[in-house]
Parts: sequence; structure tokens; C-alpha cells
Amino acid sequence: MSRILVVEDDPAILRGLTDNLQYESHEVLTATDGETGYGLIRQKNPDLVILDLMLPKLSGYELCRRVRAEGVSTPILMLTAKGEEVDRVRGLDLGADDYVTKPFSVPELLARVRAILRRARSTETLPAQLCFDDVVVDFQRYEARKSDKPLKMVRKEFGILRLLAARAGQVVTREELLDQVWGYENYPSTRTVDNHIASLRAKLEQDPSQPCYLITVHGVGYKLVD
Repeated sequence: MSRILVVEDDPAILRGLTDNLQYESHEVLTATDGETGYGLIRQKNPDLVILDLMLPKLSGYELCRRVRAEGVSTPILMLTAKGEEVDRVRGLDLGADDYVTKPFSVPELLARVRAILRRARSTETLPAQLCFDDVVVDFQRYEARKSDKPLKMVRKEFGILRLLAARAGQVVTREELLDQVWGYENYPSTRTVDNHIASLRAKLEQDPSQPCYLITVHGVGYKLVD
């Protein structure tokens, strides 16, 4: 059984989610505003947060930004009534793990909950830190340094590096990276992975045009060579 916090100000949606999650044997905590939700994350340490973005007192965006800045790695599934891609991307870049757009299918949402919880359990065996050359990456604190200077990296870049580090020397396919880091198989394009790898090389490699650590295996994916 997992402990799930639902932060949602619509009473009907909150009641429906609570009933369905409890039916699947989860312990459910609830909050109807962002400030209360933030306090419960800090006090109750849930296994997953289902988070509406349009909330009173503290928006879902700001709540997500705040907890990630404090090093809280609890998975977050966003609920949003907005259909525009820019809103979804903003939430994901702030550190959310997945999203569902309202109105949503309850079976699909529950399937995403199960997938996120499976991935969260699997990350317990992943490395806590990666060191190579003059780079140090702390996956628990979401901090990175190169030549002892802090690096700004987004959450997905940490996720890619952590999975590559867990399988150092082995090839990880683009599809595996999408499934394990983004969490859903129908992400727009595997070019998303390529773009994040290019960004990581620019930040971590001495010569991004001739990488020594983040290596492309053409037609397959990438591997980390340390």
C-alpha cells in the first residue's frame, strides 16, 4: 500500500480520486489548497502527489518548484485543465513526473499512478551519486558541479544521467529513456532524448562535439563511459 496525497480544490474530483485510490488499497491524504498540500508533503512524506495546478493560496506550479528546490524527490502527477503544450512543459520542467489533462479517464489516471509508483520503487537501487572527470552529480539533492562550480540542470537531465549511470558501459535505448525518465511511451518524439543528451554534453563534456563520456550508439541509444 502506498500513501498518496491528492491536492485538488474541486470537491467532486477530490472525492472521486479519493474513492478510486482507496479502492486500490492506497492510503489517501487530501488538501484543497497549495499551502496545506505543501505542509502535508513535508510532514507526511507521501509516496506520490497528485497535484492540480490551479489552486488557491499556492499554485501547483509554485508548490512543485518549492519542493524540488528543497530537494524533495517525491513523484508528482499533475492535473491540469489547460490543454496547451507550454503549460504541460512548464510543469514537467519544474519537476513534475507526469501529467493528466482534465477531463481525464479514471482508468488511465490509475494506470499512470501504478506506473509512477513502479518506477519510484525501481529507483531505490539506482546510484545516489555520479563522479567522472571534474563532474560530481548528486541525484538525491539534485545538485551538480563541474570544476567545483554549480551546474544548472533540469530534473529530466538528472533522470537521464542516473539511468545511464546505473547501467554504465551498457547501451540504454531512447525508448527505455522515454519510458523510465518521462514515464509514458507516447511522448512526441525520441528527438526529445537527443536534445537532452546534447544539453548534457554541453554542460558536462570538455568538448561536446567529441564526447568522451556520453556516447551515442547509432541507431540504438546512448551509454555512459566513465
